Amino acid sequence: MAAAGQGMLLLVALCLFASVAGVDRNNFKTCEQSSFCRRLRSLEPQTSEFEVLPQSLQQFKQYITLTLVHQRTRHEYVLKLACLKGAGSFHMQVDEREPLSVRYRVQEALVQEPQYGSTKVESTSGTLIMVACGEAPDVKAAVQVAPFKVDFFQQGRLVVTANGKGMMRFEHLRRKPEPKTEQQLQDEAAADRGEQKEDGGEQQAEPVAPADDDPGAWEENFKSHHDSKPKGPEGLALDFTFPQAKVLFGVPEHADSFALRHTATKGTDPYRLYNLDVFEYELNNGMALYGSVPVVYGHGETATAGVFWLNAAETWVDVFSANRDTDVVSSLVNLVSWNSQTEPPAANFISESGIMDVFVLLGPGPIDVFRQYTDLTGKGPLPQLYAIAYHQCRWNYNDERDVEMVSAKFDEYDIPMDTMWLDIEYTDGKRYFTWDHHKFPHPVEMIRNLTGLGRHLTIIIDPHIKRDGGYFFHNECTDKGLYVKNKDGGDYEGWCWPGSASYVDFFSPDARRYYADQYLLTNFREQAETVGIWNDMNEPSVFNGPEVTMLKDNLHHGGLEHRDVHNLYGHMQLIATFDGLLRRGEGRLRPFILTRSHFAGSQRYAAVWTGDNMAEWGHLQASIKMCLSLAVAGISFCGADVGGFFGNPDGELFSRWYQTGAFQPFFRSHAHIDTKRREPWLFPEDVRLVIRDAIRKRYRLLPFWYTAFYEHERRGLPIMRPLLAHYPADVNAFAIDHQYLLGDQLLVAPVLDQKQQRTRDVYFPVRADGQGDWWYDWDTQQKHTGTGVEAIPVDSYKVPVFQRGGTIIPTKERIRRASTLMRHDPYTLTVALDREGRAKGTLYIDDEESYEYRHGHYLYLEFEFRDGVLSSRKIDMTASYKTDTWLERVVIAGLGKQPTAATLYTDASGAASGRLHLERDGDVVTVRKPGVSMRDAWSIRLDF
Repeated sequence: MAAAGQGMLLLVALCLFASVAGVDRNNFKTCEQSSFCRRLRSLEPQTSEFEVLPQSLQQFKQYITLTLVHQRTRHEYVLKLACLKGAGSFHMQVDEREPLSVRYRVQEALVQEPQYGSTKVESTSGTLIMVACGEAPDVKAAVQVAPFKVDFFQQGRLVVTANGKGMMRFEHLRRKPEPKTEQQLQDEAAADRGEQKEDGGEQQAEPVAPADDDPGAWEENFKSHHDSKPKGPEGLALDFTFPQAKVLFGVPEHADSFALRHTATKGTDPYRLYNLDVFEYELNNGMALYGSVPVVYGHGETATAGVFWLNAAETWVDVFSANRDTDVVSSLVNLVSWNSQTEPPAANFISESGIMDVFVLLGPGPIDVFRQYTDLTGKGPLPQLYAIAYHQCRWNYNDERDVEMVSAKFDEYDIPMDTMWLDIEYTDGKRYFTWDHHKFPHPVEMIRNLTGLGRHLTIIIDPHIKRDGGYFFHNECTDKGLYVKNKDGGDYEGWCWPGSASYVDFFSPDARRYYADQYLLTNFREQAETVGIWNDMNEPSVFNGPEVTMLKDNLHHGGLEHRDVHNLYGHMQLIATFDGLLRRGEGRLRPFILTRSHFAGSQRYAAVWTGDNMAEWGHLQASIKMCLSLAVAGISFCGADVGGFFGNPDGELFSRWYQTGAFQPFFRSHAHIDTKRREPWLFPEDVRLVIRDAIRKRYRLLPFWYTAFYEHERRGLPIMRPLLAHYPADVNAFAIDHQYLLGDQLLVAPVLDQKQQRTRDVYFPVRADGQGDWWYDWDTQQKHTGTGVEAIPVDSYKVPVFQRGGTIIPTKERIRRASTLMRHDPYTLTVALDREGRAKGTLYIDDEESYEYRHGHYLYLEFEFRDGVLSSRKIDMTASYKTDTWLERVVIAGLGKQPTAATLYTDASGAASGRLHLERDGDVVTVRKPGVSMRDAWSIRLDF
């Protein structure tokens, strides 16, 4: 009892500290405090100590191998280089030829093992080996022998260079040296002086690896924590230069600008990739946060390329910016002036362990390189429709009555809401897969009542397991050996919300299976197949661990050291959770999971939110920057806690955050247990009405969102996109991260500054031909034809959103209490014409919850307007779905002249089905109640 009491006191102290002090930088390492980063970091170009042995070249049908040697240590490494099948990209690996033990290669991040195409050696000499891809002859790699580097070419342009700055490091595994004898020290001193041995020979010093003199190479301390480092130094580093680029972006997750800042300066840390629980995180720096996706992109007017560094160990990324004297941040008043470059931007990846496992993505454009990345790591699957609607959460809703009351209040105030969330207090003493029956005596009935209203419930389940002899989960994990082990082989014990806790070893297939089994209705009976799951604290968070996480010398299944796989831990939990939910729904229902920790490929299993943010305007702005960075790294299903997790937002910040969140892929309000209750009706009426309006905007656009998510699964492109994705030649748009695109259809520029009541500056980008697109105000259909910055009038309700000319967007205008009740409601199409008087758009329809769409049960429609005719056709002719939905209205903006009539045609023979009612307002025309089924082929002809 005493120990338990001390544990609770510790937790209380931690919670109080978190609520008043913000992030304590002293709890987290700098590069200088991380021995491998300190050893391997280079701030200036060097002559590489690695060279290729050209005579070692071996050619296979789909790859080549070469031997690399370190000139000083003479240690040998194997380079493997292969063309990826059909991708216009390369896979490059470097590993020791004969390591003392097998070095870890990341598993589970890729959607499948890399598929190689024909890889040919075009020419070879004593200094250069030229490699070409048979399926993409304009994609080539040139391997320079000495000093070693690899140049990658796309369409004759050099777009990426590996080791161009000579910063490659690769610490080979070695045995720990014995302490030197007095004689050895004297011999070394004599060798340094160039003296002769007593027998007349010259003293020869043994080759010394750079790590041998570093005090942190073989063991390391941070604060009170000790890392035994049983394998010694094993770090690696490699730099990548982007000769065609002006800006680098990627390597989430960081609370920083979308465009990466220059970090390669003494006194400035690199961007850090090391999954950590950081509450009240600071803005505008590269500190590690909850997730790590080690992909970086370089973009310029003529080319885009990427580098995916597949390594799950702690990693630092130094950025060498082309514009070192200018912070690469968005400014709509003073757009970045790009100076002529003296040297192109570069990124240097520095990892603690593993191998060099690199994918070089050669574009040539932004859309190409985004697709190349998700071809490797997978596309986010289509979620159930309710998951992209609005979610209501806080730590914690107190009991069943509280849940019922909050749900009823949304109806009372006519505010749509799809999902109620429960944080850790619903459990029996922080024991997951249980309920506190004093607060929630009838959980199944509570879930059933929500379902009856068309709503859902999501509950939290974390990876730490309470060490309690009366808890079945702990006993089973102990008996079956399913916990992470400490370095001595015992079950690792740390502190988290339950007090003393151990952690499921998700790298063990048996542990994953047992954990997944707990989600089944036969085990966790007091739930339903419709319940969503929230995996939090899965970095993993350990309150009394080094940097609030797990010891690096802990052990996982198969003898894996935690240092090798740290950034994968949360990802492995997602695999198990997804498996459990999939089997719980008998393979029919699409699981919904939200995760805090993530890695490359996590998009295949879960949505991500940006963690423990604060009720401040800067954190509202950061939500866009962070979700943009995640989106280009494959994780489109992203959002932030609306209103900020910590603190109490005032009405203006709260309403503006709702307006922003309504136009981000994941839309949830969430708050800390110590904050004031902040349901919309607790604010003054003027604030509540603005929030209601923002949420209703989201529900109106659900058909657009649902189609975007389907197309994301189909094509792998981000849903939320930076302007450079579709305006790659507009240099002024490269660094803009306070506005963004949804697909290529909507431009979103929320109000992000306090008391910005009159105007919001919006940048309208420039196309490659020097012209701008037409943009139509989403609320008024007012047309904007210029480029550059324009001051857009705003009031408290206004969210500046613009539809691109040339697009057609589907909506539903009948807003109900939950999205599930809108399934059979009719559609409206908003047609925004381009300069040529044309437009295209798509709509996806299915049952909104099951996997039947993967068996052909769906409709995927294309709409086109040209020459005065709007038509609908199936894109996938073999697919079908019996929907009751129909077309209620068509709004056409940008017509140069007024039509006199509209005629509907539904018959394959082209016979007219009837005249339609027209309403005219300037150059906007509304066609009322065509009444045609969305299943049918049809057209509407305008007469002038």
